[in-house]
Amino acid sequence: MACVVTGGGRGVGRAVVERLLAAGETVVVLEQDPQAVAWVSPHPAADRLVALVGDAADDEVVARAADLAERTGPLTGWVNNAAVFRDASVHEASAGEVFDLIGRNLRPALVGATVAVRRFLAAGSGGAVVNVSSHQARRPVPGCLPYATAKAAVEGLTRALAVEYGPHGIRTNAVALGSVATERHAAFLAEREQAEAEWIDAELRRLHPVGRIGRVEEVAEAVAWLLSPAATFVNGATLPVDGGRSVLGLDPEAR
Repeated sequence: MACVVTGGGRGVGRAVVERLLAAGETVVVLEQDPQAVAWVSPHPAADRLVALVGDAADDEVVARAADLAERTGPLTGWVNNAAVFRDASVHEASAGEVFDLIGRNLRPALVGATVAVRRFLAAGSGGAVVNVSSHQARRPVPGCLPYATAKAAVEGLTRALAVEYGPHGIRTNAVALGSVATERHAAFLAEREQAEAEWIDAELRRLHPVGRIGRVEEVAEAVAWLLSPAATFVNGATLPVDGGRSVLGLDPEAR
């Protein structure tokens, strides 16, 4: 059994890779940054790991990832995790710039899903796709228009794929994440003065009813479950993995 994880070199993506390896899967890690996959070769499960450096929005690169996965066994799972964190507001940026940013976040999910579905159909054995979304798809944060719009589209894509290809044994679901403790988040806090970093940390705890932000391992568990035989009747769902942030619905700008 083989899976492809885009953006699998760091953060949530790497946690998903580690969780799938623990379940005995072979995993192809598609990552744009070569430094982000330096851990692959010395990994204890390196015999079940393949790193591919390239753009998850590039059709040829993504097809290559599928080829590498199929060399090791049937392709059974695909995780579209790659994303671009650049935002803009329409009162400052042109519509063209904003549209480009939306595409940079949406296209990797569309390209990944396209390749996965075609390979699953060719094999005739079905498969599962998990798209990584955000709480912002339903409750956008001010200043994040391109990202929130793209993630809303990713969730729409998830539902459309589920309806069209469910009869072929292909399930498509999404996870909508709240704030998660990743390397990127740690770097963001490290750039702030201590008092500001402490305030941000307190505010994030306030926004999540469980009183903290998420751990990458918690996201990975949800993704692995959606890919697994335990979730064979789950299709077209967007699972919030956000500690209740979307339910509480506090405005982060309110204070």
